[in-house]
Amino acid sequence: MSDPDLRILREGLEKRLVDLRQTIDSTADSRKPVELDQASVGRLSRMDALQMQAMAHASERMRGQEIERIKATIKRIDEGEYGFCVNCDEQIGAKRLAIDPTIPNCIRCASGGDRKERNGSA
Repeated sequence: MSDPDLRILREGLEKRLVDLRQTIDSTADSRKPVELDQASVGRLSRMDALQMQAMAHASERMRGQEIERIKATIKRIDEGEYGFCVNCDEQIGAKRLAIDPTIPNCIRCASGGDRKERNGSA
C-alpha cells in the first residue's frame, strides 16, 4: 500500500477506536448487575434482564477484541509491517485485507497451513 493509503487506513482505524470506546461508555448501564428485588420485578422480567445483561457483556467482549485488533494493526502500520503475515512474513492478499484490514495472517497461516517461525524456518 502507498503511504497515503496507509495514512487513510490509519485514520479510519483511529476513528473506529473512538467509536468503539464511545459505545462502551454509552452502554455501561446495560452491564450493571441486575437487581433481584422480587417485589419490584417479576421472575420472567428478571430472567430477561439477566439475558440482556449477558448479551451486553458478550458485545463488550467483542468490542474489546476489535479494539485490540485495531491497536495491533495501527502498530504494524507504524512499524512498516502492515500487510505482511505476523507468522511467516509473507504478504497478505489485498482482497483479504479489503475484507478486514485488521487481519494479521495470510490465508495459509490462518487456515493452519505450513507455518514458519518468524525470522527463522520450520
